[in-house]
Amino acid sequence: MHTPRIPRRATLLSAAALAASLMLPGIARAAEPITIGFGMALSGGLAAIGKSALLAMQIWESDVNAKGGLLGRPVKLVYYDDQSNPATVPGIYSKLIDVDKVDLVVSGYATNMVAPAMPVVIQHDRLFLGLFGLAVNTQFHYPKYFSMLPAGPDPKRAFSQGFFDAVMAANPKPKTIAIAAADAEFAKNASDGARDIAKSLGLKIVYDRSYPPASTTDYTPIVRAIQATEPDLVYIASYPSDTVGMVNAINEVGLKARYVGGGMVGLQITAVKQKLGPMLDGFLDYDFWIPAPTMQFKGITDFLKAYQAKAPEAGVDPLGWYLPPFAYANLEVLAQAVEGTKSLDQNKLADYVRSHSFKTVVGDIAYGKDGEWAKPRVLEVQFRGLKPNDLASIRDTKTEVIVEPAAYRTGTPVPFTEARK
Repeated sequence: MHTPRIPRRATLLSAAALAASLMLPGIARAAEPITIGFGMALSGGLAAIGKSALLAMQIWESDVNAKGGLLGRPVKLVYYDDQSNPATVPGIYSKLIDVDKVDLVVSGYATNMVAPAMPVVIQHDRLFLGLFGLAVNTQFHYPKYFSMLPAGPDPKRAFSQGFFDAVMAANPKPKTIAIAAADAEFAKNASDGARDIAKSLGLKIVYDRSYPPASTTDYTPIVRAIQATEPDLVYIASYPSDTVGMVNAINEVGLKARYVGGGMVGLQITAVKQKLGPMLDGFLDYDFWIPAPTMQFKGITDFLKAYQAKAPEAGVDPLGWYLPPFAYANLEVLAQAVEGTKSLDQNKLADYVRSHSFKTVVGDIAYGKDGEWAKPRVLEVQFRGLKPNDLASIRDTKTEVIVEPAAYRTGTPVPFTEARK
């Protein structure tokens, strides 16, 4: 039988086409990005902090892709604005997982946004790295949850422990305390811890009430009610908008307590510090990182240099001390787990995070009970000598003194009224 002769050029083209057909699917697969999904507060009351977290995460994305990505693939962030509204969160995570089919999920910013995502993530049996969620796993005990918050294995108590360690060293020791908290997830958890510690120390609780943050516009009645009880200590658990309201009211009323503050979200934001200036003198509050000599972890300076160069154009916190380093570190942990397991398998990743320690820009991290940090590292700071609308005074860490824990201490606390003279 005669076999027709195939031109050599056609043979070469066919061979090339066959090779391409075999190679292209592999190339396409290799080029598909690893997608990381999350909601983030890009509008609403938490946006000032949420936007700074997003910038940090985008810097991480750029850094990782410049080094070749993960598992030889680029990474891509997929995110939606949660509007600082917990009600939007379940729908966002359902869409990310069921519609967008993202490979990995992390949380947005804040306890109030992490908690409503948990049931969706648990239902889908996904690894979940939470960003600044206080004690959200104490009700779920979900084994694939890990918290980027230095509150340790007893987060409710650890969040306010530094406040009590600092003030109970005073002479004479305080005997009474007032507790005021927003009626919201974070504030409930923070005030629960403060209440437990106060009772264990034998402090008499002379005021203990919550307020609705969405509808409260005038905080002076709250402060006047606290003043009427003449407490030695005032512990406040609040979110940014009500934090500013409480500070204004305390200054207006002239509160006379010996130590004030503790759990006030917002006083870590540069714009809030600039706005309130000397009105913050004497307040004690929690923080997680400031550029004090005691907290110079490897990589943190390079990260902040990159962040601060981009912050003006992004319109976010110009210093980025509060959330951005931890938002970056959260993805560092995720990346190390992916590379360590050479996998995107949720079970393998969770096992790896649970059993390893991680090098990050906020120091070494290992996880313990309920996915919390194995060791707490919540700072208690005191504001002193801030000037009105002056960024230079905020940059000077002498105006934000670390009073606890001892390993990071840069000074000792002074009474509230004395700091305001």
